[in-house]
Amino acid sequence: MLTYPRILVRTLVLAFSAVTLGGCGQTGALYLPTEPAAAQRATLPQTLIKPAARPASSPAP
Repeated sequence: MLTYPRILVRTLVLAFSAVTLGGCGQTGALYLPTEPAAAQRATLPQTLIKPAARPASSPAP
């Protein structure tokens, strides 16, 4: 049977490996887009705050 310290070490090694090897896949440098099309995109606060209620007659974008 495994002892408590041995289980803890295995768990920590597994967690460290998952964090180290499990990247998101995004490559390249991070930057803020400056193209005109990017100006129309929602910002993070806009996506987190619920939009105001719209009247039923107006179409959603």
